[in-house]
Amino acid sequence: MNFIYAIILFGFLIFIHEIGHFLAAKISGVRVLKFSIGFGPKVIGKRIGETEYLLSAVPLGGYVKMYGEEFGDEVIDERRSFKHQPVYKKIFIVFAGPLFNIIGAVFLFWIVFVHGVPVIKPVIGEVMENSPAYMAGLKTGDKIIEIEGQKISNWFDMAQFIQQNPNKNLNFKIERNGEIIQLQITPHGKEAKNIFGEKVFVGQIGIKPDEKAIFIKKEEPLNALNMSIKKCYEIVELTYLTIVKIFQRVVSTEVIGGPILIFQAAGKTAEQGLVSFLSFAAIISINLGVLNLLPIPVLDGGHILFFLIEAIRRKPLSEKFIAVSQKIGIAFLVALMMLAFYNDILRLLTGKMP
Repeated sequence: MNFIYAIILFGFLIFIHEIGHFLAAKISGVRVLKFSIGFGPKVIGKRIGETEYLLSAVPLGGYVKMYGEEFGDEVIDERRSFKHQPVYKKIFIVFAGPLFNIIGAVFLFWIVFVHGVPVIKPVIGEVMENSPAYMAGLKTGDKIIEIEGQKISNWFDMAQFIQQNPNKNLNFKIERNGEIIQLQITPHGKEAKNIFGEKVFVGQIGIKPDEKAIFIKKEEPLNALNMSIKKCYEIVELTYLTIVKIFQRVVSTEVIGGPILIFQAAGKTAEQGLVSFLSFAAIISINLGVLNLLPIPVLDGGHILFFLIEAIRRKPLSEKFIAVSQKIGIAFLVALMMLAFYNDILRLLTGKMP
């Protein structure tokens, strides 16, 4: 089943990415010769109009083959040729693939938020002895409804607010047995580690949630759209920050995963339900879009970089320079893929997930 879920996931991600290139090319008046899901030998194919649509043997990618795309292509009709288009059109066509990955993620998160996600209510399940919460008089069963005038609807928002305000005297509004109580609590500042393993200073008051206080929160379609756009922005920002942290050696390269990890994770998230699987698919789609925009030759970001240089120089880069750059880019990607497979195999042997 992991294989089936992974194929569904890969198929969706590849289709979304390539349909972006395809539609942008059509809008720009560029002739599309082939639209393929997968690489390698053709499994099935059908020509419709001027385009041949293919399903190829290796389902780890895809491609859109455009008329006049490569240097050696013979071009008769320059109006329909990719390389004879203005720079802004070429950038638009190349950028559309990663953009559609982001748009696809927005759509997936929209489904998740409309369908409903499990949320923990800000109800206290346990108060630690001698903690700031204990000293202030918080009790098991209390519901935190407001902190410093800010409405609290779930445990995550409450915990985040407290963590961001160490050693500050905060006004809490509590609901206890139908009554509203006002309390002042000063979160104790404590050293902790963030998701990158860096030391940070956070506030804690010494409480644990009531694990039974869970409900499914469904959003109205318009609000769900706003939330999904915000969620995608946060993940894009986090993805770029993670890449920077890897180059800074703050984050270990062990976090890099490949197809094996995605196969495993696809199956596990599918077992957890529709919300988990769609959320995972959205995150991978964003990662694919972001990584493709890195300024590495062969990737979409590398092509965009070359087109920007072309716009500045007012003439294309030499074929020799691009060919050498692409070989370097391929070597880098092969090395990265080997590292990803190494990490995946190591995880299989040790049973550890990143």
